[in-house]
Amino acid sequence: MRDVEAWRRPEPEPDGPAPSPPAASPPQKRRSGAGAPKTAPAAGAQQPALAPGAVIGVDHRLADRLRRGRLPIQSTLDLHGLTQSEAHAAVQGFVARAAERGLRTVLIVTGKGRRDGVGVLKSALPRWLNEAPLRPFVLALSEARPEHGGTGALYVLLKRRRRM
Repeated sequence: MRDVEAWRRPEPEPDGPAPSPPAASPPQKRRSGAGAPKTAPAAGAQQPALAPGAVIGVDHRLADRLRRGRLPIQSTLDLHGLTQSEAHAAVQGFVARAAERGLRTVLIVTGKGRRDGVGVLKSALPRWLNEAPLRPFVLALSEARPEHGGTGALYVLLKRRRRM
């Protein structure tokens, strides 16, 4: 995989010397109101992998509210009784429809699994949410509070739908 800046550098010519990389500009102070760039990531850009509890690019207050179960759950999917392939298809459809409808917080219940607490669906769900069809919709994951399913469920924070 090429690095992000590679597309800006010209390809070296086969018979000439390789061009030197552009000089790094000195770091600039950010104004307090300056946030992340307003542009969406380029198509095919690699997004960081999400894991329950790991929050990337989310305001700490929003992340805390998600972790504490303080955001309103707008839709729920219960995967109990489904096979792994049925559950995968259900998750893909559910998350895509929820994002299309503009929902922000959804709950996906996998169950805790067998006695050991490591269920097939429970371990597969974060991987499915990090795969290409769903990752562009997902902003953060967090283990649910006991009243919402505890370790057998995940809160999923979806990105806001951009209006054009």
